[in-house]
Amino acid sequence: MRQMKVNVLKKTPNEIKIEVEGAGHTLCNLLQKKLLEQEHVDLAGYDIPHPLASNPTIYVRTKGKVKPELILRNAIEKTREMNKEFGKELARALKEK
Repeated sequence: MRQMKVNVLKKTPNEIKIEVEGAGHTLCNLLQKKLLEQEHVDLAGYDIPHPLASNPTIYVRTKGKVKPELILRNAIEKTREMNKEFGKELARALKEK
C-alpha cells in the first residue's frame, strides 16, 4: 500500500481545497459522494488534472458557519464505516460458500 500525503492548498471559513498525493478516482469519487450527502455542503468535487501524474485536488464549500474541515473529517469517518461494513459482509458471504 502506498502512502498518501495531503497538502492544504486553500482554507477559508467556508472552503477547503486539498491535494492528495497518491490517490485516484476510487477514493476521490467515494469521498465526494459522502461529502455531498451532508446537508451543510454547498459544493464538493475533485479534479485529477492528468491520469498519469495523479495528484487529485478535493474541494469543499459549506453553507452557514459549519467548518469545511469538520465536514471533510465526517465524510472520511462515514467512508471508514462503509468500508468496515463491507468487510464484515464480505467475510460473512465467503464463510457461506
